[in-house]
Amino acid sequence: MIEKILISNRGEIALRVIRTCNALGIKTVAVYSDEDYNSLHVKQADEAYYIGKAAPKESYLNQEKIMEAIVASGADAVHPGYGFLSENSDFAKLCEDNKINFIGPSAASMDLCGDKMLCKAAMFKAKVPTVPGSPGIVNGVEEALDTANQIGYPVLLKSVYGGGGRGIRLVNNDNELQQAFETVTGESIAAFGKSAIIVEKFLEKTRHIEYQMARDKHGNTVHIFERECSIQRRNQKLIEQTPSPAVDQKTRDRIGELVIRAAEAVDYTNLGTAEFLRADNGEFYFIEINARLQVEHPITELVSGLDLVKLQIDIANGQPLPFKQKDLKMNGYAIECRINAEDTFLDFAPSTGPIPDVTIPSGPGVRCDTYLYPGCTVSPFYDSLMAKLCTWGQTFEESRLRMLTALDDFYIRGVENSIPLYKTILNTEEYKKGQLSTDFLKRFGIIDRLTQDIKNERILKGEVAVAAALMYSEYYKSKAKPSTGPNPRWKSHMDRR
Repeated sequence: MIEKILISNRGEIALRVIRTCNALGIKTVAVYSDEDYNSLHVKQADEAYYIGKAAPKESYLNQEKIMEAIVASGADAVHPGYGFLSENSDFAKLCEDNKINFIGPSAASMDLCGDKMLCKAAMFKAKVPTVPGSPGIVNGVEEALDTANQIGYPVLLKSVYGGGGRGIRLVNNDNELQQAFETVTGESIAAFGKSAIIVEKFLEKTRHIEYQMARDKHGNTVHIFERECSIQRRNQKLIEQTPSPAVDQKTRDRIGELVIRAAEAVDYTNLGTAEFLRADNGEFYFIEINARLQVEHPITELVSGLDLVKLQIDIANGQPLPFKQKDLKMNGYAIECRINAEDTFLDFAPSTGPIPDVTIPSGPGVRCDTYLYPGCTVSPFYDSLMAKLCTWGQTFEESRLRMLTALDDFYIRGVENSIPLYKTILNTEEYKKGQLSTDFLKRFGIIDRLTQDIKNERILKGEVAVAAALMYSEYYKSKAKPSTGPNPRWKSHMDRR
């Protein structure tokens, strides 16, 4: 049984894993770079080991340094979190070779999931519908152009090793494709160290709907419901919710069967996510398996009552799933907003620097996973995600209103952030009615509406300031010329102040 886990990650996900380990009585080991010397995950772990300079390739992507920390600490397992080495089959294999329990799928299964063409072939064999596109990797720009013209624009150029929005570009014509080909190749090499390009048909007005899945080492497989992840920017998710407004119970069961089939097709073990695009006509198309814990896993925990990190550890320990599919029930509605350090008006450019002050929201049905504290720093070397703000409610509207209150309560000083954008989105009629799609921001002119909301808020604040000034002015006038009648209520209130 696992006794000590090294977490080969940082930030809020490292803290998230530490919390579950503490509850299970499992010792934890943190790793840190120069940039993270004062980070919370370093302070809260039982042990911490320095692994290099701030740049990820010299620290959190440095397999040798992390393995040295594993050996030095005596850890018998590794939790990779998400990002960095979480979907690196070479690292999973390195752990296997050194008899370290990698909390995730096997290296062989990860290899299959990570290669989009091999995975697509496995899904085809398992009769899981996939998006139309190139039958294999395209060998150069000319072949990509031929494929794009055969299936028709718009198309997506995707690196088979990509993920998290990296190594993917939407192109609308031959000129854009030629320009994007090198960009996609470069992004994939920079993020994953390798690249191979496929071409897929871009489906317009689609929803991005994913299913949480779990499979133990005894062949038992379940899905733990869906998450709607359609509100995105640059192919990266911003707001997620569960259940999806586009999925009824019949659809949930039907796609859930496909998810189980997909997990079995790649011999998947542990927790993962099967991702689908839902076309405007209601058809679902499999796009990939994310072979790790997802950023948005907390909302599944909120509606299922499960601790997914505990479930990961139990499966890694060889334990069978403690439930059957029929035992799992959804309870209520949950929403997650990714609080990113970025400037919405500068094409979501990262915003970095010290955080002199922060107030974390709390209250009934509110959960916030974050590494923030007063005096911390948002680093330019890592992802812009600062916090995952989640709310739960018995109804969608209760969850939505709790989220708006929590966003109002969330105060971050020092960097630009995405909180104002989410307040605008959650207040739109389109969001309330569930009219979601991956082009939601563009389709409904959200940035323009955000601009207007900010103007209106400033005007409102100005009016409040003027009203307050007038009240104070009248009060001081009354002090200079005493009234012959009874004091107004506001005057006695001011006297008490």
